[in-house]
Amino acid sequence: MSPVVRDLSAIENRPSNMAVQFRDRVAKAPNAEAFRYPVADGQPWESLTWKQAGDRVEKLAAGLLALGIESEQRVGIAAGTRVEWIEADLAVLSAGAATTTVYPSTMAADVAYILADSGSRIVFAEDDEQVQKLKDHRSELPDLFKVVVFDGTTDGDWIIGLDDLAALGEAHLAAHPDAVDKAVAGISGDGLATLIYTSGTTGKPKGVRLRHNSWTYEGAVIQANKILDENDLQFLWLPMAHSFGKVLLSAQLACGFATAIDGRVDRIIDNVGIVKPTFMGAAPRIFEKAYARIITMQASEGGAKEKIFNAAFAVGKKVDELTLAGKPVPLLLKLQHAVFDKLVFSKVRDRFGGRVRFFISGSAALNRDIATWFHAAGILILEGYGLTETSAGAFVNHPDEYKIGTVGQVFPGADVRLGEGDEIQIKGPNIMDGYHNLPDETAATLTEDGWLRTGDKGSLDSEGFLTITGRIKELFKTSGGKYVAPPAIEAKFKAICPYASQFMVFGNERNYCIALVTLDPDAIAGWAAENGKAGQSYTEIVSSPEVNAMVTGYVEELNGQLNRWETVKKFEILDHDLTIESGELTPSLKVKRNVVEVNNKDLIDGLYA
Repeated sequence: MSPVVRDLSAIENRPSNMAVQFRDRVAKAPNAEAFRYPVADGQPWESLTWKQAGDRVEKLAAGLLALGIESEQRVGIAAGTRVEWIEADLAVLSAGAATTTVYPSTMAADVAYILADSGSRIVFAEDDEQVQKLKDHRSELPDLFKVVVFDGTTDGDWIIGLDDLAALGEAHLAAHPDAVDKAVAGISGDGLATLIYTSGTTGKPKGVRLRHNSWTYEGAVIQANKILDENDLQFLWLPMAHSFGKVLLSAQLACGFATAIDGRVDRIIDNVGIVKPTFMGAAPRIFEKAYARIITMQASEGGAKEKIFNAAFAVGKKVDELTLAGKPVPLLLKLQHAVFDKLVFSKVRDRFGGRVRFFISGSAALNRDIATWFHAAGILILEGYGLTETSAGAFVNHPDEYKIGTVGQVFPGADVRLGEGDEIQIKGPNIMDGYHNLPDETAATLTEDGWLRTGDKGSLDSEGFLTITGRIKELFKTSGGKYVAPPAIEAKFKAICPYASQFMVFGNERNYCIALVTLDPDAIAGWAAENGKAGQSYTEIVSSPEVNAMVTGYVEELNGQLNRWETVKKFEILDHDLTIESGELTPSLKVKRNVVEVNNKDLIDGLYA
């Protein structure tokens, strides 16, 4: 069964490129709010209308043209998520150039590789720290002739400020009023819009070439399915260097909602309460942390409050089971649910601002138990699926048609099939043009007739809803010949243990499975305060016999849900959580399993001694 498309014309008649898509939105609603952003903690957020954003982007684009940037030449952005990132990106696209995205956490040597491989001519840098990376490797960047810094020191020559670039553009427009118009008119839908370098666990990053019409297609799908509109308010924290962030920008241009922007991960929950969005995209780790925080806080209160809380979720899940199965809910259960909604569920929703219609989860698999828990509280998480190579989005659940535990149906206009080993393969307008300068890698990933090999395993039901069943390359075989899928085991543990940050299972060609565990610093600090260890450091807390015993209990509970060959025989709690800065997490919060394994080789070997 194909997905229901509510407005097919939105896809068929979508703008030819992202610059036109942006200009169309400015013309349609010049005085509506486009972006909202913080100036200082504790201060009101400032806003930009679409017209103000349009004027700023026009000047920045003209500034790039004044510097001599040409069609499809690459311009890098090395910065965290902030309004200037989006202004710079739209300016690059409006000048007819292509954006090379660089995570601000990227090591200097990798930054140099990405910029050199892409041939980036200009770089927008967030601050002096990012500029220093360029200075340290300047000899390796012969194509780079100008740096534009958001917040940092300028030298008036190689390094200029964002306002300096706008001033250049203003002067250029005075002399050539139609300069940007001509650049936009010359952009082909098949032209290169973005180079996103995947953060692979081994080897050099690969540059994924994404076209303008792939991005406009992504936004048009959201518009066509009437998932979002001008009345929505997004909170955006996702890295704009990641394809998930970029697809939400295209959705905003297509649908016209306002976006509140702050890329600081440690401020997400607080910001959601301030902004009161109607939706937000996030990686599963954010929902895991929110779930753990609420569960542990409630457990710490104990007594009658904890009993009411637990009873509420028991009722909520019963109501959900009946409703999702299309069965009637008995009157008494309805009345109990109404009481618990007022006492418990409304307070959970208030923690997220009280106005959320749904969250969108992507970039990794969301644990079904956690999705069910949120749904019982009246918070819908729509899981989607895609890769950088599919311009982020390829599948998504719809607010009116969803199945928890699946990633929804394939985007209209695209196709899916299951190849050898149930590998998910996708074909459509959102598929990449290939890997930059890597023809062999491209040929290995794209079939001759244009299907993308995802490397993920899946199953499709009779209505076309896709369930991700594993990662082909993440399966390992024990020395006893049994296959184990670590992500499934790891997701089960994080749903059981509210203190878990990461749970990483290993056992390839070994006779049993072991795990490395990290605990969430905030959650375990709350546990420590309740268990006579307040004031101790993270390392002291997680090294204690009491914490080891607690985690042992959760591991035993996990093992009760697993096949014999999957059970975790031994584990070790690491004395630190994984971080992006350590290179053990990607900027989208995925674990780099190979890096963790290499960094802890002796520890892992010791668990088999």
